[in-house]
Amino acid sequence: MRSLVKNRFLVTILMSGLFVQIGIWVRNFGVLLYVMDRTHGNAYAVSMISVAEFAPIFIFSFIGGTFADRWPPKRTMVFSDLFSGLALSVILGFLSGGAWQAVFFATLASSILSQFSQPSGMRLFKLHVPEEHMQAGMSIYQTMFAMFMIIGPVIGTFVYQHFGIIVCIIVTGVSFLFSAGTLLFLPRDHVEAQTVEKTSLLFDMREGIRYVLSKRVLSALGGCFLSAGLAIGLIQPLGIFIVTQRLHLPQTDLQWFTGINGLAMVIGGVLSMMLSKRTAPHIALLIGMAVSSLTIALIGVSTLVWLSLLAQFLGGLVMPAVQISINTMILSHTENAYVGRVNGILNPLFMGGMILTMMVAGALVQWTSIVLVYILSGVFFAIGMAALIPIFRRDADALGTELGS
Repeated sequence: MRSLVKNRFLVTILMSGLFVQIGIWVRNFGVLLYVMDRTHGNAYAVSMISVAEFAPIFIFSFIGGTFADRWPPKRTMVFSDLFSGLALSVILGFLSGGAWQAVFFATLASSILSQFSQPSGMRLFKLHVPEEHMQAGMSIYQTMFAMFMIIGPVIGTFVYQHFGIIVCIIVTGVSFLFSAGTLLFLPRDHVEAQTVEKTSLLFDMREGIRYVLSKRVLSALGGCFLSAGLAIGLIQPLGIFIVTQRLHLPQTDLQWFTGINGLAMVIGGVLSMMLSKRTAPHIALLIGMAVSSLTIALIGVSTLVWLSLLAQFLGGLVMPAVQISINTMILSHTENAYVGRVNGILNPLFMGGMILTMMVAGALVQWTSIVLVYILSGVFFAIGMAALIPIFRRDADALGTELGS
């Protein structure tokens, strides 16, 4: 652990992540509350915020990942955060002029640029964090994200309610600029990262797809990503109905369920960090998927408040293990030249599955029941577990070869 704390890259990337998370949460809640106020709670306008945030993942994730493999990663991250900050200053001008719809572009611009910076960060993680410390390093990073799931909404709501949307956009822009300045302290890009092969963008994209399909571990993770996205999308918009219909509580009590989930994720991140050297990532991923499958089904079936809260806590507890294990396995089984493209292929699988089932979740509840929908979500997680079988078969084959020699 001491060597991780002394790792210049990890300390710098955590500081950068801290600034980015402050900016993201202030922006997200500032925009949400502002749009709610301006449109008097218009559901279509509010849904467009999610479109502005998630649509770039489909359109730019693979393209951004491909460019991240071609461009120097440190420079890509610095310029992405710098342009995010500058873009927000332009949006601020439109807002000051009365064009309130410009707030949607605040989310859109940041989301597009993150498709270039995020895979570049993964490349740098692989370059500067030794493989034996990769899982622990990911655990620290994920724990910070989990903490912001608790404090982020509080910070964003406070800034908007006390200072308004203009200050929210200013805080977001300054946060991204601070992040860009922090990233300047990263180690210089390696010489080989600055050498771009003379190949077309489409050729590199095809090579990325071939690379994923040729790797048993990455193909299995693709199936796991898709199944998890389908599972989470089904229940993402339905938490409020568990509170009101299954538990017969007021809708404001949803905050306790989201709060205990966030707390559990923080604890889970710390536990993952402590157990990283004792548990192989594919084992941790399988356990996390199994527990998620059972707890989600239990939440749907339960009519007891304490049992539902317990299931929510256990589900949140293993979620960091799932996320950390997936990122660790991607980095461990991907050559550095392909890290961006692999991320660009796998992430849309998750988001695509999630948005697909989010679109039909309400109709499924009307046609069947919320209990069956939650059970179906648990089944999707179980299918994701089945997708991991080739990884365990690969390890068994490797063990058999070792014993036979």
